[in-house]
Amino acid sequence: MNWIPLQSESQLEDILKNSSHRPQVIFKHSTRCSTSALVKNRLERAPQPQDKEIEFYYLDLLSHRPISNKIAETFRVHHESPQVLIIRNGKCIYDESHLGISMDEIADRAA
Repeated sequence: MNWIPLQSESQLEDILKNSSHRPQVIFKHSTRCSTSALVKNRLERAPQPQDKEIEFYYLDLLSHRPISNKIAETFRVHHESPQVLIIRNGKCIYDESHLGISMDEIADRAA
């Protein structure tokens, strides 16, 4: 898994811009949550979608909570942890949380 660390609000503008060319995935992770660790591990061990150009962003919620708040505001989603969002054409087209997160679902929804 080639995570792109999401560490500044200005990166959200890049995500919005790039989402018109390829799907952008944001994974919001709490380093203190065992469910979040389990989901992160499952994503990292799963086969990566080979036929899709997807950029995967990783947000450490404990270090960057204001960015999480900005994501909720920008994409009009309720904050969850762990949570995955797929951004396409500037809009959140899919969000899932907790054990509902899977690489297969991400690949299907990003298609």
